[in-house]
Amino acid sequence: MHIEEPALALWLQAFRHELHRFPELSHQEFETTARIRQQLEHHGIRVLDLALETGVVAEIGLPTAPLVVLRADIDALPIEEQADLPFRSTRHGVMHACGHDFHSAAALGAAVLLKQQEASLPGRVRILFQPAEETATGALAMLASGALEQARAIFGLHNDPTLPPGVIGSKAGELTAAVDRVDITITGTGSHAAKPHCGNDPIVIAAQIISAAQTLVSRNAPSNENAVVSITQVHSGSTWNVIPDSAWIEGTVRTFSSELRERLAQRFREIALGIGAAFDAEVTFNWHAGPPSVINDPDLTALALQQATVSGFEARVVEPSPIGEDFAFYQQQIPGAFVMIGTGEPYALHHPAFRVNDDVLLPTARYLADLAVAALSRLGDTVTSAEHEIRAAAPERGHS
Repeated sequence: MHIEEPALALWLQAFRHELHRFPELSHQEFETTARIRQQLEHHGIRVLDLALETGVVAEIGLPTAPLVVLRADIDALPIEEQADLPFRSTRHGVMHACGHDFHSAAALGAAVLLKQQEASLPGRVRILFQPAEETATGALAMLASGALEQARAIFGLHNDPTLPPGVIGSKAGELTAAVDRVDITITGTGSHAAKPHCGNDPIVIAAQIISAAQTLVSRNAPSNENAVVSITQVHSGSTWNVIPDSAWIEGTVRTFSSELRERLAQRFREIALGIGAAFDAEVTFNWHAGPPSVINDPDLTALALQQATVSGFEARVVEPSPIGEDFAFYQQQIPGAFVMIGTGEPYALHHPAFRVNDDVLLPTARYLADLAVAALSRLGDTVTSAEHEIRAAAPERGHS
């Protein structure tokens, strides 16, 4: 089935709008999965039979040929939409505030374009429509299903409203941060507010921990490395004249190097437990490790930026971003590169009025298809140095 580009552009836009109207949260993307699968099958694109509750894996090309992977994500966020759109979300408190509907539609367009040239492809292209990126668990589910088996390289994308339309940005090395969550429970002895000496006031202890946490970066991170520590929730007490017996703190730590990540986790724990001991209170410290930093393979990143220029985009080397991306889990298994697609909209990712520029949709689909072909042609039968390193480390890492 061949679709001319003007018709393809309209069809992809309509499909994205349909996904936007019916968003689904992480691991609940059953209707989204069915819609994507239906379109893939309608265009004669092979869908792999993998053990996935949600999400779809498609493949184009001969089963025995070299394999390159494209990845898009499909889940939405628990946000009430404020964008004034004719296709705004019909689901209360759920919207595509991160543009995963755009990613899915672009990847579907790439699949259709690749299917049209399947007979001449220099290999195979596998396309992951991944669930649960927002909870950083979808990539792990894909890996467990075997979605990356036999793959040589993987490419991912994300829209970026801070970049103008027509720009594709990326960089070799660290592109996004490792994302970790911390929660701290302080258990002390409450008292009447008029008699604070009868207790040990967990609110004061919490304040000491929060204040000390602000030194984690300034006194543990080298000046040439970036990191972020943000305390985002503090809960304690229930009335004005009672000192409570407990307090709870939550926050996030973002780092780019694995060494600094380990260092800040260790120091944060020591600081929290040490302050608790100084005030004779019990402190429980929980570190919840999220996805590591996206670390782009230099060769594949150069290829992705080169192809951006060939495909009519402006290629830019961008600064690292402290956002998180579970695409990083794939890069622990095979070399990969992640790119940012400029959409030039006024609202940031995760904003309730967020929107995506539909004019960028078809060019992105075309770029992804062309990038997959270029990667297959470039890789051929060679093994990159990054592949050698990953294969050598594989017995120790196992499957994330």
